[in-house]
Amino acid sequence: MARLLNEIIEIGGTTARTSSVTAAQIAELIAEEPDKSAWRVALDDAERVVGFQWITCSDYLPPEAAEISTFVQVGRTGLGIGSALFEATRKAAKSLGYIWINANIRADNEGGLIYYQSRGFQDYGKIEDYVMADGTAVTKILKRYDL
Repeated sequence: MARLLNEIIEIGGTTARTSSVTAAQIAELIAEEPDKSAWRVALDDAERVVGFQWITCSDYLPPEAAEISTFVQVGRTGLGIGSALFEATRKAAKSLGYIWINANIRADNEGGLIYYQSRGFQDYGKIEDYVMADGTAVTKILKRYDL
């Protein structure tokens, strides 16, 4: 998962993350808030990670909302990986008692915007001049999916 995410971070332009992550950091994220989060992983035939998605609570959201993050291996988008992940994540969100899911997407991430729109997420807000860890300012689009 860390290798997949690090390749996306290195390319840039689709995630607010600006520095690489380690496997230990991913493990720490997975261990946080186990009663409020769910992680789903997609594997290929050789059992290599080709995508992952998670939901968790967030301080800026109400308790009935989960934040979602989705990452699919570079070169493997458009193959149904994200669709399969979201179906599993949607079910997990319901079982955790969430009422809606929030997607916080960079406005210049056309693929991410299309992906969430195609899942049924609706625009509900915008964050202008969001400053990322490297100092870059971006606009973020907020999308909502009602469970």
